[in-house]
Amino acid sequence: MSETFANAGGIDPSKRTWLIASGCAGAAGGIAAAVPFVSSFQPSERAKAAGAAVEADISGLNPGEKMTVEWRGKPVWIVRRTPEQLAALPKLNDQLVDPKSERKPAEQAPEYARNETRSIKPEYLVLVGICTHLGCSPSDKFKTGAQPSLPDDWQGGFFCPCHGSTFDLAGRVYKNKPAPDNLEVPPHMYLSDTKLLIGADKKA
Repeated sequence: MSETFANAGGIDPSKRTWLIASGCAGAAGGIAAAVPFVSSFQPSERAKAAGAAVEADISGLNPGEKMTVEWRGKPVWIVRRTPEQLAALPKLNDQLVDPKSERKPAEQAPEYARNETRSIKPEYLVLVGICTHLGCSPSDKFKTGAQPSLPDDWQGGFFCPCHGSTFDLAGRVYKNKPAPDNLEVPPHMYLSDTKLLIGADKKA
């Protein structure tokens, strides 16, 4: 080993340059090869698009507020309803197309969401935020009372500005509107009191 270093000073300058360049190229190649290997541990975009479940932390969600997470490239709304908002839901049944998601239960909502609140826990609503008419994204209209494009006795919910469909705070569509069905309730389950898993449930 000591002999190699001792003779290094006698190497022809052109050879020395070639050796240094070769060493650098080899090191760079090693780094480049390592990057795909490391990134392979991360979930791919294809896997996310295919429907990988996503966790949502709802610990900071206050009554009357909504948060949005992405699942399968779609916006999923999580709404924490107030006691007043929940109390208004049964009063709306006669105005709705499908109050308990009975028309297309397999497509609209899992079995545990085929009820008046369309939820596992009445307080929390989980919906795919895409209108069932032509795929627009409705707007929040949580404020009650008369408002532009809404009835005077509006009890809060969602309004699709594209063609005027309205949904209550359970994602149920009102009668005589372009949207044919309620907003979709995705598969979901509670991992804890403050953590939701969107895209999977105990039956999945």
